Amino acid sequence: MRREVTTRLRAAMAEVGLDALVSLSPDGFAYAAGFVVPSQPLMRWRLAAHVLRADGAEAIVAVDMEETTVRTLRPDVDLHVWAEFGGDAMTTLAGALRGLGLAAGRIGIELDYLPVTDHTRLVAGLPLADLVPAGPLLERTRQVKTATEIELLHRLSRVADGAIRASFDAVRAGDTEMDLAAALTRSVYEQGVGAYKLMIVATGERSELPNVGPSLRVLAPGDVCRVEIFAVAEGYQAGVCRTAVVGEPSAQATRVYANLAECRALLLDSMAPGVSADAVYRTFRARFDELGMPAIGFVGHSIGVNLHETPYLAAGVEQPLEAGMVFGIEPLVYRSGHGFGMQIKDMVALTEDGVQVLSDVTPTAEPYRIQA
Repeated sequence: MRREVTTRLRAAMAEVGLDALVSLSPDGFAYAAGFVVPSQPLMRWRLAAHVLRADGAEAIVAVDMEETTVRTLRPDVDLHVWAEFGGDAMTTLAGALRGLGLAAGRIGIELDYLPVTDHTRLVAGLPLADLVPAGPLLERTRQVKTATEIELLHRLSRVADGAIRASFDAVRAGDTEMDLAAALTRSVYEQGVGAYKLMIVATGERSELPNVGPSLRVLAPGDVCRVEIFAVAEGYQAGVCRTAVVGEPSAQATRVYANLAECRALLLDSMAPGVSADAVYRTFRARFDELGMPAIGFVGHSIGVNLHETPYLAAGVEQPLEAGMVFGIEPLVYRSGHGFGMQIKDMVALTEDGVQVLSDVTPTAEPYRIQA
């Protein structure tokens, strides 16, 4: 996967005349280097950088605390280590760039991530270099996934989807949201994935809340249960959301869910290479409005090394969809008017022929049933 990504990055660099590309953000680093420095996303000051020269030469800058991890994961790359206490990441990065013959080069860098104080020190260490923004280049390159990336996202999608289904099967009325969460995370680990993000467990009246974790709320018959989780591996994440009902759903819950399922099918039918993101959203939104459902400003987004990537399936996004793009599509309603919220979120990949659903474990035609 990393070799395919490196080839794409080098081609993008050549188009805009870059001598090197420096990836600094946790997602940018993971994309370019092929792995995550464990503490980088947790502690912003533990800066890490991946340097890719136009000819394919690489270097990595990392904090001393992570030296053994980085050397184990990428023993083939020239590693420059800075001391967390007494050292300076930008001084070390400037030295690495000079060592690659880039003292006066045109260097693309994630300036939208780099703090001003760090930028000042980097400029001081490279007074002859031309540092230009690289965020748009990385964003655009990441939009179309390689076959290996899609394979990984398919696996993660099935893990997330399967974990949600396992959690629904593991509880019944009288159990708590914490019980749901325990079964959910246990299943992620049992399926061989060691990390997750943004676990949402929202039941009953809490299902109206967009991004909440589990509580001690007890499940009761008739409760709507909205559960979402992102399975994570190698810096990539796949998010899936499913809605269940404890026992028999009410007439209102049945109707609202049927509306969401109809709009999900409409989305899948309307997505294809060459169709604009705006057109997909407008098709969805027209039917959503007809059904009297309160909509949010988008119904899907690209996903990969970041939870939300561009393009969004939203009004005004004229970019055409391309084969190889991967989206999280999510028809949802937080405030149904009946005291509950519902959501169906799937991972899908665009192919030359249409759409492949990557989260294909749990049936979505009706709300899943939790034992009352």
